[in-house]
Amino acid sequence: MNQEIIHVYLMPGMAANPSIFDNIALPKEQFELHKLHWIIPLDNETLEAYALRIIKDIKHENIVLLGVSFGGVLVQEMIKHIKVRKLFVVSSVKTKNEMPRRFKVLRATKAYKILPTQLLGNIDLLAKFAFGETVTKRVELYKKYLSVNDKKYLDWAIEQMVCWDQEEPVPEAIHIHGDADLVFPHHYLGDCITIKGGTHIMIINKYKWFNENLPKLILG
Repeated sequence: MNQEIIHVYLMPGMAANPSIFDNIALPKEQFELHKLHWIIPLDNETLEAYALRIIKDIKHENIVLLGVSFGGVLVQEMIKHIKVRKLFVVSSVKTKNEMPRRFKVLRATKAYKILPTQLLGNIDLLAKFAFGETVTKRVELYKKYLSVNDKKYLDWAIEQMVCWDQEEPVPEAIHIHGDADLVFPHHYLGDCITIKGGTHIMIINKYKWFNENLPKLILG
């Protein structure tokens, strides 16, 4: 009797391409990985409408959905329209109340509207905003991961992230977060699985933890 294959869909973080998941490897006899991509938003597109467009790329039922950072926010919008087997929110937030203070200030002052996104082709600025750290010696690494630098997308994504209005966490969300995350500091969060030493890019540099633990969390 053939074992059922569980389809796992992965959504990268803001401005990141799916190569952030290159080191994620789950047992192939049980799981098949599918990497989702950012697309350019339509004029005045809501996050809900955008989520519905991304859902069109999902070709299976009863899937596992995992999103990182802003991708973690997006997958929480997606599951309002599809049923999933498990939902993982990684290096992200579950409600607007878990946002750090600087995000709340950006929202209250609407300062996100004047962020210099036309300069975010500058990989150092982009890394600072998307990953919470400067590039220093890792510029080639960041060029590999951060390739979605379209101004229309960045303006839209920053506004959707800062202005996300979710009041209550979705009950099915399994939140995995690093205690050294500088973008979404751990002390602002509610319930989550904490990875010691995990930064905002732990999906890249703590991949061994995910490879070891995701199968257990999916099947558990």
